[in-house]
Amino acid sequence: MPLGQRAGDKSDSRYCGAETEFDDDMPQVLTHNLSGGFDFVVAPLLDPNYRPSMVKKNNNGTAVLPFAASDLVVAPSQWSSHVVGKISSWIDLDSKDEQLRKDSEITLKQEIAWASHLSLQACLLPFPRGASCGNYARCVNQILQGLNNMQLWLRVPLVKSDLMEDDTKHENSCHMSEDVLDSWELWNSFRLLCEHHNQLSVALDVLSSLPSNNSLGRWFGEPVRAAIIHTESFLTNARGYPCLSKRHQKLMAGFFDHSVQIVISGRLLHNVSPGGMQSSDTNNDVHLEGTPRHLLRPYLDYVAYLYQRMDPLPEQERIELGYRDFLQSPLQPLMDNLEAQTYETFEKDTVKYSQYQRAVCKALLDKVPDENASTTTIVLMVVGAGRGPLVRASLQAAEETGRKLKVYAVEKNPNAVVTLHSLIKLEGWEKLVTIVSCDMRCWDAPEKADILVSELLGSFGDNELSPECLDGAQRFLKEDGISIPSSYTSFIQPVTTSKLYNDVKSHKDLEHFETAYVVRLHRVAKLAASQPVFTFAHPNFSQQSNERYKKLHFQIPSETGSAMVHGFAGYFDAVLYKDVHLGIEPTTATPNMFSWFPIFFPLRTPLTVALGSLIEVHFWRCCGSTKVWYEWCVTSPSASAIHNCGGRSYWVDCCCCDCGKEGGGWRMGSALISAAAVASGEQGGRSDRRSLIAHSITIEIGTKRMRKMDERGRREFELGNRSYLGRWQPVVIVVGCYLLLGAANGTNMCHRWIASGQSSDTRAYVIGPPSTLLYSNGKDILEGVFEHASRGNGHQREFVRRCKLSIGQRCHNAVDFSEMERRCWASKGTSLYHCKHVPCSQQAVP
Repeated sequence: MPLGQRAGDKSDSRYCGAETEFDDDMPQVLTHNLSGGFDFVVAPLLDPNYRPSMVKKNNNGTAVLPFAASDLVVAPSQWSSHVVGKISSWIDLDSKDEQLRKDSEITLKQEIAWASHLSLQACLLPFPRGASCGNYARCVNQILQGLNNMQLWLRVPLVKSDLMEDDTKHENSCHMSEDVLDSWELWNSFRLLCEHHNQLSVALDVLSSLPSNNSLGRWFGEPVRAAIIHTESFLTNARGYPCLSKRHQKLMAGFFDHSVQIVISGRLLHNVSPGGMQSSDTNNDVHLEGTPRHLLRPYLDYVAYLYQRMDPLPEQERIELGYRDFLQSPLQPLMDNLEAQTYETFEKDTVKYSQYQRAVCKALLDKVPDENASTTTIVLMVVGAGRGPLVRASLQAAEETGRKLKVYAVEKNPNAVVTLHSLIKLEGWEKLVTIVSCDMRCWDAPEKADILVSELLGSFGDNELSPECLDGAQRFLKEDGISIPSSYTSFIQPVTTSKLYNDVKSHKDLEHFETAYVVRLHRVAKLAASQPVFTFAHPNFSQQSNERYKKLHFQIPSETGSAMVHGFAGYFDAVLYKDVHLGIEPTTATPNMFSWFPIFFPLRTPLTVALGSLIEVHFWRCCGSTKVWYEWCVTSPSASAIHNCGGRSYWVDCCCCDCGKEGGGWRMGSALISAAAVASGEQGGRSDRRSLIAHSITIEIGTKRMRKMDERGRREFELGNRSYLGRWQPVVIVVGCYLLLGAANGTNMCHRWIASGQSSDTRAYVIGPPSTLLYSNGKDILEGVFEHASRGNGHQREFVRRCKLSIGQRCHNAVDFSEMERRCWASKGTSLYHCKHVPCSQQAVP
């Protein structure tokens, strides 16, 4: 039976097991322990006296191994659900005794094979007998490579002979002696030798004495599956019942919160009469009449009491359970339009909007004195209004302070604008609120604002391009105007998180190790206090660059001991206005706010930090013409590679906007085919539009950015998507009878081409808005297309070679996009250009 009921908790920590001795009557072992209230047993699978070298074989050269029971006497479901196999404790695979070493290796493989045959969920491996465990780890790693879903738990004693928190006699000592044992270091060596395998976990042996709290904290970032509590660890209370010290109780609460199963081990050390034993829950008493009461029941009752004493999970944590340690890609606010469900989730965060309302109240009171409240109207602009929660908060602030307000709600998502119109009509705000469907950076405001309100903050503060957006929007803020938020700072701290590291590693590529993830951190050990990284203040009238660089030094407390850094957790803290702030930085986090989870920057190679070592970290925020990205590395105690160099794996798209300019959203689809037909007719090729369509298999829009989106499940991209057209200028390139479709943005372009036939005529035509082509001068458009296509098959590469020959070496030497030929097309101000034709005969074939 589970330890008890705790609202919201469905984790494995509800189940408690018992460690047993070898018994060849496994059905009796299971009956006795399950009827005694335990949920599973940790039982030896093989007679501890067995040694392969001492077995007498029969005439066939084989021998029957002395296993505890066969799969016939115990049902497979019971083996799988109620038994954890315990590997023989005598094995020593690194022994100097060659016979012992060979026997140990054979026995280990035999027991694991038998456990796998029984479909056990886990097996408990004995702790290495010495500091050197290379051969043991090698054998285990070999087993792991061919193992099914079974977990291997390495038994690790929770010991570290260091300065305890309550010890004062050695408080001036800062160095540990050479013979001090830190079991974490042995575990770390073992798992490194086993390549961080995700089926290798830890079962902690909890003894009567505990290391310091910082040292214990390391284990919550490790894959701890079970905690084996010895009866010797229990104290005796005034009534003679077993109990645990305050520090042990706190540790147990941590185990319960991290889905760690408790296993009770040892013999009865407390003289408790069966009739006087405390029972915290009658539902947990499943003792069968006529069956001897389990000797370890007093300890089980106390563990159940500790579990049931825990507070129920708060509603917020219950909502977040499914997101714990689940890696998510951060939002791309300028490339993606949020869905209604996402808006709804964020709008439920009443704490956040309460803070915004407080900030607007203070700003209104500062802007308008009481004597002018009835005559002065404040212009407030909500940039990135979404579905209107900030509009509502601002109007409520105006009502609360008795100030008059005129609101502009600026939103680029056309779908959210529909909801905004409905909200304004429903609330009767038509005379107070003006809706603007536009990107804030493109809007020409009719008047300047007194207050600019936005909620563009990401988990790292600036990672959703709040600086770039607000710098573009501040042109319509008065010189004495107020920006809410007024500033924000990002923070990082080194963490141990084996779970997240293995999740990233499972993708087996570089890109995922160079990507920052939004994640609800849970199985994590925070090794040092967080430190500030980048700070941005608004308004930024001085036009300070948004590029940043910061070098940080972290010192892990000496009582922690050695540690492993799998990456860095990132947070932010924002000042909305004066003393009103919100954030997720652990020491100043706004209570009960759930709009943001921390961000995680992984390291490709985990960093082992020895006692007393300093961690030196470098972080960069880099800005390009169309993207913003982070780079990070460690230079001490050992150097790592610079992650995400040049934004090669992860970036935030900040493409420029032409949505407010004439011709910025011209229609694609059949118009593009028409344009291709026009170009084809100009060159004397196929002028029949139907012929061109028939030869066109499909038209795809592609880019590195969109390949990134494919990984997020956005593989389908509709040609007529207005939000897409609002951000990119479409371009058609026709080379002979080849049609290439993309969208130019500054000096970059979306590029993916399709072949609609073969032709020896390779004159190139580019069709698109004049401003786009003139700005990019045509060079990068063609270079981008050819660079992408040159990675294709042989036919595609041949096509690129011929195109390069016809329009010049390296794509642009012979390109002429001047006024040599321009004419109006499709009444949209779109122009047709063509490249100066350079016959193939004039070019040397490379």
